[in-house]
Amino acid sequence: MRASSLRSSRRLVLAAALFAPAVARAQPVKIRLGTATPGGGFPVYGAAFVEAVRRGDPELEIDAINTKGSTENVPRLEAGTLDIALVQGEVVHEALQGIGRPPADLKVLTAMYPTAGLFVVRADSPYRTIADLRGKPVAWGAQGSGLVILGRYAMDGLGLDAAKDFQPVYLERAGDGPAMVLDGRVAALWGGGAGWPGFTAVTSSPQGGRFIAPDAAEIQRILARHPFLKPVTQPAGSFPGQAADIASVGSWSFVLARPGLDDMIAWRLAKALHAAEAQPSRQLIDTTAKNTLAVTPAGRLHPGVARFYAEAGLSR
Repeated sequence: MRASSLRSSRRLVLAAALFAPAVARAQPVKIRLGTATPGGGFPVYGAAFVEAVRRGDPELEIDAINTKGSTENVPRLEAGTLDIALVQGEVVHEALQGIGRPPADLKVLTAMYPTAGLFVVRADSPYRTIADLRGKPVAWGAQGSGLVILGRYAMDGLGLDAAKDFQPVYLERAGDGPAMVLDGRVAALWGGGAGWPGFTAVTSSPQGGRFIAPDAAEIQRILARHPFLKPVTQPAGSFPGQAADIASVGSWSFVLARPGLDDMIAWRLAKALHAAEAQPSRQLIDTTAKNTLAVTPAGRLHPGVARFYAEAGLSR
């Protein structure tokens, strides 16, 4: 009797051991995603990101949190109050390189998209070049946005100070900028990124919009002074009325992960995002394993993501 009871107990222990991982896998995992202020590109991208992950792995429950943008997202990742966050390329560069601060111990979950920095003006605006905008009111974006930093670097490459050679306007909400262009409170709005809501709002308005970018010589001057920036082209048709490609400078934005984010969570996120590549939304068209491997700074890919790429045959 005792032997039979012992065998039963062993079977129960074995069954529990086998069943426990399945139970653990079935438990929802909550993930905090930092985006930016409403009306900008990051919340729109964040919504598409959340939906793609939900389709690929419903047990990963992502809470998209509006923040002040990239410059808030980095310290919140370091403090552990966000698990993953969207961060503009220039802020990634400064954080990882330790420019003006200690180097950040953050890893890349995925590349997002490249951002070509541009100004948008009303279609009837007399301004045609960056030089025309000197001394004029320019909305650079929300104070915590990485786009503000991109604008600062781009203007510095031309020997200009974004805060002194223009009348700088910093927004409480990224979505406030288009109305300021359309009603004449500012001469131009700085921004970037395919499908960026600010550009869409201006170019689709009854007044219409037009873009101002650095010319070829200006692009070379900017890149010579700040080689971490890259030539980036905004493809024709990105916005209403944009008939031709527009060359500019910019960088890739990334989804970064906090220190200590579990490798298996990163693996599952990478797997869900890769599955979304088969039918990507407009916002995620550039969020691919191929692009992530190509543009992630050396040694910064999250080990869980690297493991998934290796197992899926996506990396060498």
